[in-house]
Amino acid sequence: MAGKIRVTQIRSGIGFGVKQRDTLRGLGLRKIHQTRELEDTAAVRGMVRKIAHLVKVEEA
Repeated sequence: MAGKIRVTQIRSGIGFGVKQRDTLRGLGLRKIHQTRELEDTAAVRGMVRKIAHLVKVEEA
């Protein structure tokens, strides 16, 4: 059973590529300072790594 991670958007996706904005949306993030609690899976970790400069990650 996977744990949880808390992902918070800290920067806007404006000015970055479409794929990076789509990744934000895929994680369920739409606004700055919005937080989502997600399953800690390889797919989610890969998405977070792709936009690490836009989000903050914490263990939940």
